[in-house]
This record gives sequence, structure tokens and C-alpha cells, in this order.
Amino acid sequence: MPQDHISNVLAQRYASPAMRAIWSGEGKVRLERDYWIAVLKAQRDLGIPVPDGVVEAYERVKDTVNLDSIMRRERITRHDVKARIEEFCDLAGHEHLHKGMTSRDLTENVEQLQVYRGLQLIETKSIAALIRFAKHARQFRDMPFTARTHNVAAQVTTLGKRIAMFGEEMLLAHQGLVNVLQTYPARGLKGAVGTRLDQITLFNGDAGKARALEQNILVHLGLPKALDAVGQVYPRSLDFRAVSIITELASGPGNFAKTIRLMAGHELASEGFAKGQVGSSAMPHKMNSRSCERINGLHVILKGYLAMAAGLAGDQWNEGDVSCSVVRRVMLPDAFLAMDGLLETLLSVLDQMEIFDAVVATELNRYLPFLLTTTVMMEAVKKGAGREGAHEAIKEHAVAAIGDLRTGKIVQNDLLHRLSADQRLGLSEAELQLVLEQGRANSGDAGAQVDFFAEQVDVLAKAKPEAASYAPRAIL
Repeated sequence: MPQDHISNVLAQRYASPAMRAIWSGEGKVRLERDYWIAVLKAQRDLGIPVPDGVVEAYERVKDTVNLDSIMRRERITRHDVKARIEEFCDLAGHEHLHKGMTSRDLTENVEQLQVYRGLQLIETKSIAALIRFAKHARQFRDMPFTARTHNVAAQVTTLGKRIAMFGEEMLLAHQGLVNVLQTYPARGLKGAVGTRLDQITLFNGDAGKARALEQNILVHLGLPKALDAVGQVYPRSLDFRAVSIITELASGPGNFAKTIRLMAGHELASEGFAKGQVGSSAMPHKMNSRSCERINGLHVILKGYLAMAAGLAGDQWNEGDVSCSVVRRVMLPDAFLAMDGLLETLLSVLDQMEIFDAVVATELNRYLPFLLTTTVMMEAVKKGAGREGAHEAIKEHAVAAIGDLRTGKIVQNDLLHRLSADQRLGLSEAELQLVLEQGRANSGDAGAQVDFFAEQVDVLAKAKPEAASYAPRAIL
């Protein structure tokens, strides 16, 4: 009986083809073969004899990837790199690969290249998301909106300010991502324990040529620099740094998605509902925020992989060991696949979300007198009332008014009328009505905050124009 195929749901359901290509089995083999050829060319250029036609033979077959054949070899060798060396050499008909190299000279650098290219893809998509956050923040810059703390109506804000709040959190993480990319070091060609002994031997004791070889390979990898005193493996704290920054980058979107879910529950907003979409198999009326739920779920997955990365950081034995291998084979690709799926989903939500102006206005009208109680308190203080006495008086009437609204004794919020009759405050109904009218549009400097956020995003968009035009794939 044939065994059921177990798929990677992150790859097949959520991640984009571009991210899958970086982390797929075939993709990794191609990266390894490109790397081997780059090393071989650099060695030849530095004086290592390589017969004519050898490099060309490897290049002709580098895209002939048969994972089943490689796995059959590995079952015999019980060594993944040796199996891939044998496969590539048999295809090319030559044995000139891997000279002076240990397995980690291959796998460490190629895995770092996967991490680096994955971070580059995430960086582009994060700018695409920030551009959309800035667009919505500007669109709703001046729309009065009920702000909530502890999920309870608090003060007047604007919807644009709320969107900018989550966008700014993502922007801060994006700045951290850029720093990681600018400082990310390759392990380089260091040999079995990091001393370059085998490459120096290959170059007849010339350590300068061994270092020059590494610099040539660094250019091939496209990484900004290399570690110098590293051992057999690069520090796993670098994996923690990479997974940590993408988990941080997901936090702003996570807060945004959770808030959209809350807003949808009050019918203030929707993440969008496509033609033909079904919200519930039992309840035809439902339009669930399932994409935002996915964003929050993928963020939880990322935090799980972050815990795995943290478990490996600081756990190295001497110059290195392979106890981390099984963890990294799961944690590294899946963290990037999860983040890619999160960003693809976020971009879809930002492209399709709707705001229901009438419901927003109705909510604001219901709560507005409560939202202005801090302003009323300040006006009373200016009239001579004690701050604590004014606070107590306003609290008494606010609690009574909300109680009457909740029980149906009143249908309109009459808090300001009650406050005008309280001599402790010394404010007339006309004065309080003016507070109400001014307060409807008084959201402090929310507009300026939106402008500042959006201007920062404009700089990023100008520097990377391809991000502005990036369109997410259709999500399931």
C-alpha cells in the first residue's frame, strides 16, 4: 500500500512561489551547485589546476536535479552532502568539486544565503505593506473615531491615526530588518574547525590566497561581510537574530489584524468579502475576518519558531556540532514560509478592507460625551473647581448615564445635560455644548502624527519603487 504524502501546509497553502523557490529542496540543491561552481572558478583563478571543460560540464548539468536519486545515495552514505557531491559529479563526469572544503563550508554558507535572500524578499513586501498603511492613514487622516483602551471607549482619535499607530510599529521593525541585512555576516570558507587549514594546504601554504578565495566567494553570495574567527558553524544566535526580526516585523500587522477583527465585530470595518466567499457553512449571513485570523495565527507560529531559535542560541559545543541540525531544518524554512504567508495575507487585507462611515459616526455620537470627560474636567478646573472634586462629580454622572443607556431608560446620551446642572463644575449647558461641538473634531495632533508616519514611508517607497507595485497572490 502506498504511503500518504504529507505536505508542508505553510509552503503549499500560504507562502508565495518566490519564497518557496528559496527554501525548496530543488532550490537549495541549485544554490549549492552554483556555490560549488563559484568556488571552483575562484580556485582556478587563484592558480589551482582545473582542466579545460570541467567548469562548463558542471554548469551544463547544474539544473538537472533529481531529489529521489540524491536520497537513494544518502541512504547508503548516511551523509547528505556526500550524496549531493556524488550526484553532481556523476552528472558532470568529473570529480573536481569540494576541494579543500568541509561540509559546513557548503551548507552553512548556502543556508545563510537562503536566510539572506528570504530577508530581502520580506523587506520588499514589508515596504509594500507600509505603503498601503500610509495610504489608508492618509485617506482617513481626519475621520473622527472612537479610540478604545482596555477595549472600552476612551477619547476621540481619528481612524487614520489608529492605522498609522500599527504602521509605525511595523516601520520600526523594518528599520531593524534593514540593519540585519546590512550587517549580516557569512561564515565563509573556513574549513573543518575554522582555521582555513585545508584551503591553505591546497594553495601550498599561501594563507593570503585562501583569504582571497573567501572574498571572491563573498561576492558570489552577495552578503555584506564574513565572520573571521568562526568555528565549524556560524553562531546560531544569527538564526535567532533573523527569526527574531521577522517575528517583530509581524507584530504591527498582528495588532492591526486583531483590531480589524474587533472592529468587524462592531460592524465598523471589514477585511473585505470576495464574490463567492462563504463565511460559515451553517450561517449564511456571516462574513468572518478569516484572513485577519490567519495573520494572528501565523504570528503565533512565528513565535513558536522564535522559541526554537532561542533554544539553539548559546548552545554550541566547542567549534560546533550537529545537534541543531534537525531543529534548523524545520525552524528556518518554516519561519520564512510563515512570515511570507503572513505578509501576503496582510497585503490582501490592506487592498480589500472596507470602513463603514455611518456605523463609525453612530458609535462616535453614542460615546462622544463620555470621550470628552477629560476635556470637561480641564474646563471645570479652569473655572475654579478642584481637580479631584471635578473628577468625582463627572464620574458620578457618567456612571449613571451609561447605566441608563444600557438599561434602556434613555435612548440618547444626556451626560452633558446632567453635568450642566451640577454646581460643583460651574459649567453651563451652552459651554458644555461648545465642548461637544469642538470635541467632535478635536483629536489632538493625530493628523500631524499621520503625516509624519506617511512621510517616512514615502522615503522608503521612493528608494524601492518595485515595492509600490507589488501585488499579492490570490490567497486561499
